[in-house]
Amino acid sequence: MGEIEDAIERADRESFTREPPKTLKGKIGYLLKQLGSAKAIAQEIGVTADSVNRYRRGARKHARADVAAKIDDAVRARWQPQVRKRRHRQAATTGGITVETRARFGYTAPVGTTDDGRFRRLTVHLPPAYAQRLFDARDAGASDQEMRGIIAEGFKDVYFQDGGGRAMGLSDVAINDIDYLDLDY
Repeated sequence: MGEIEDAIERADRESFTREPPKTLKGKIGYLLKQLGSAKAIAQEIGVTADSVNRYRRGARKHARADVAAKIDDAVRARWQPQVRKRRHRQAATTGGITVETRARFGYTAPVGTTDDGRFRRLTVHLPPAYAQRLFDARDAGASDQEMRGIIAEGFKDVYFQDGGGRAMGLSDVAINDIDYLDLDY
């Protein structure tokens, strides 16, 4: 997963109204309800169906660290899908998305101005149209670079050009060397 997809995933987790199950037995029970069989769970997390049944019965209290991480990811990916959909819909129609990042921004500018990229720490609220484009791109399986392009375009319009009030000669903005990136919606 890329940085943008990770940021979307973190923002989704922050929107949970209830915490997912904490115990291994609880997580396996939840996955059993979602996937229907121990065999399906086993295929997803890379263990045998017998191991899944041991986790479910409580005969095994702890999974290996790599398996525990896969179980946790599988639970979080399926946890509260309606809450996620509602938050995405709200961000894409009325709320927009807030991007906080520290990264190197470069851009194409007219002759006589500097276009050297430099690190900036920015927190910018992007309009709902950018949130919609970002979610659509993620759902379509876009690369991290394509999603960066959407965010960069939003930064160009909102931050660098101030909605059309300045820097109109600026044509392309690129985000490189991302130190961190967080989303909120």
